[in-house]
Amino acid sequence: MLPRHAKGIGRLARSMVGDRRANFAVMTALSAPVALALAAVAIDEASIYTERREAQAMVDLAAITAASNINNVNTAVVTTLTDNGMPGVVVQAAGQTIAPAVGKTVVTVTPGQYLASTTNVGQRFQAGVTPYNAVRVTLAKIPNRYFASSLIPTPVIGTQATASMTPMATFSVGSRLLSLNGGIINSLLSGLIGGNISLSVMDYNALVSADIDVLSFMSALATQLNLTAGTYSDVLASKATIGQIATAMANVPGLDGTSALALQAIAAKATSTVKIPLNTLVDLGGVGSLGIGQKPPGLGVTASAIGMLTAGAVLANGTNQVALNLGATIPGLTNTTLAIAIGQPMQSSPWLAIDQVGTTVRTAQTRIKLAASVTIGNSGLSGGGSLVSVSLPLSVEVAYAQATLTGITCPSGPSSIQVSIAAQPGIAALHLAASNTDGNPTAFANFSNPQTFSNAQIAAIQLLLLPVLSVNGSAATNITNNSPQTLTFNATDIANKVTKTVSTRNITQSLTSSLLTSLSLTVNVLGLGLDLSTLLNSVTPAVVAVLNGITAPVDNLLYNLLSTLGVSVGSADVRVTGATCGRSVLVQ
Repeated sequence: MLPRHAKGIGRLARSMVGDRRANFAVMTALSAPVALALAAVAIDEASIYTERREAQAMVDLAAITAASNINNVNTAVVTTLTDNGMPGVVVQAAGQTIAPAVGKTVVTVTPGQYLASTTNVGQRFQAGVTPYNAVRVTLAKIPNRYFASSLIPTPVIGTQATASMTPMATFSVGSRLLSLNGGIINSLLSGLIGGNISLSVMDYNALVSADIDVLSFMSALATQLNLTAGTYSDVLASKATIGQIATAMANVPGLDGTSALALQAIAAKATSTVKIPLNTLVDLGGVGSLGIGQKPPGLGVTASAIGMLTAGAVLANGTNQVALNLGATIPGLTNTTLAIAIGQPMQSSPWLAIDQVGTTVRTAQTRIKLAASVTIGNSGLSGGGSLVSVSLPLSVEVAYAQATLTGITCPSGPSSIQVSIAAQPGIAALHLAASNTDGNPTAFANFSNPQTFSNAQIAAIQLLLLPVLSVNGSAATNITNNSPQTLTFNATDIANKVTKTVSTRNITQSLTSSLLTSLSLTVNVLGLGLDLSTLLNSVTPAVVAVLNGITAPVDNLLYNLLSTLGVSVGSADVRVTGATCGRSVLVQ
């Protein structure tokens, strides 16, 4: 049995353990500072998180705005951030290091080029690469802290956004169609696509003035090719005959009746079975990813009906050669024959493109051999001789002309759009001489080897009782091109589909007559190369006089022929038929 005092101690202990009111008070007193500190940290962390989210949203908006104002990115970023309550915005230039501070927001603005097609996502944005189409904005700031500034280190919010805008334009080069000769274009198209094309000048003039919607044409062509689903790129990955192309063009909504009937007639007459890779005719760029039947917002996609037709006809000619015998159909000439060879544009560049800055379109290289002659009869020369006939063996080689899309800007919105095209006309070499490729069609069409020339028979003369004598000679001239010239198209030019030209010389200047200034002649007597100076003094003026008389119809023939082929001597014609600055979107 416990003593009485031991029992008393036990009761006291049990009483103290059972009464916990004082314990909680002490514990509360001890834990309250910790709880308040944790609460302060939690509140400030939540505030920093919210501020970080807001900063990211503002950086996204600043990047989008800057991409829409690619020529004034710093101002666009500062204005956007300031208007949205970001304090003390300072742009950090390249090479600078500015530390963020309370009330100061440091941003870095980096324009560059964004290529979505790059496989490595981290390399899609290339800083500083021109032409600019994207902007990366990086922001650093110290967030507000309300309760825990003394408990946590000074944080720095860092956010980043990249936005890109994809401007696109529809443009083409070539198609110089100032005038048309129905007989020539009928003969040329018949030679290129087979059949017997016989349309009137009125039909061709209707095609000259007609533009077709390219995407509607692609949709109609998809029907022709039994492609009921997919994208425009799927259509371009296919091949079609010139007949299918002409039929699809005729079925484009909105085409006038005369043009539609002309295209239907061409489709019915075309006998060429060569299937054209459609991506060598048209490059749709990013628009190609759209589903068949869809249209890109804000971008008109139209092209010349006659330009597309003749470009397709050139591609449909499997041998890239055409021989035409125009006989006496050219006024002033007794007989005219033509041989034409058409090369491929460099890198198989298409005739028409819908794409971004940096895209290039080119015309094809072209070679023409023209043999024209006129019978003189009895044309008295001094010494009792007569001029029997005069020939004009003319060779023309036109290098490709090209146009490169160098810029699309909208300084103050879509109505202020400006498209810049760097155009370079092709070099033309003209020879009044015999070509080394005469009788060798393969060599004539081989553009990798330059042509060489020698003296040709220019005239035949009868001198007393001697056999007919051959007057031989040659001449050459070149039309050279300079560095590319920049053409600028504004919204009005684009809406009206204005054609602008760069040229190395006046196109009205006679080609053949310019050759005559360097013409040298010799007389061949009985196969002996004897130089009869006295006779030449009489023959040369007479020959030049006859040649001068036939240069006008020959010049007209060359212009019509080259125009039909979509090329011109010493000139490049460029059209921009649609353009948009696109919409700025976040890409990273």
